[in-house]
Amino acid sequence: MYGYINGKVTEIDNSYIIVDNQGIGYIIYVGNPFKFTLNQEIKVYVHEDVNRDGEHTLYGFLNKEEKDLFMKLISVSGVGCKMAMPMLALGTPSGIADAIERENILYLKKFPKIGDKVARQMILDLKGKLTTNPEASKESNYEDLIEVLLGLGYKMPEIKKVIPNVNPSDKVEDQVKSALKLMLKWGYYGRWKSRN
Repeated sequence: MYGYINGKVTEIDNSYIIVDNQGIGYIIYVGNPFKFTLNQEIKVYVHEDVNRDGEHTLYGFLNKEEKDLFMKLISVSGVGCKMAMPMLALGTPSGIADAIERENILYLKKFPKIGDKVARQMILDLKGKLTTNPEASKESNYEDLIEVLLGLGYKMPEIKKVIPNVNPSDKVEDQVKSALKLMLKWGYYGRWKSRN
């Protein structure tokens, strides 16, 4: 059983990364491999899954909060690793927790393979059991904005610096405009960095 792995990213694939630790290359399936860069020294929190055929698979997470949420998601009847992983790839821990607490079935159903029955089961099993830190709670007010900015290639550290300066009561379109102005002002270029 592994808690986390420290090492260097030596390969990036569409669904996994390979992390070299003392000459051993660990294949780790992650939500978005392209958040990592080659030769990057990282600490990846991991969960080891063993299927019915005895095959071992490592699933990786950027922080302990992501891993903790993943473990709670796969504890729900009908939710496996391959269903929980895309949720973390496309959403944020605070957004998923907020949706479960508010019983927002439509939000949960936007994730691959999550239907009405599974969404309701998640709410039944996890409501009241998902705690987020104050910083994550603030992020939930900007859920759509964060998703847009991540899609434009910005990194979470950049986004976290910007969102406190964006009005949470504005429409998402206006939030995005405000955030992009600040990003450019502060020299953050997202996916277009190489063009500037």
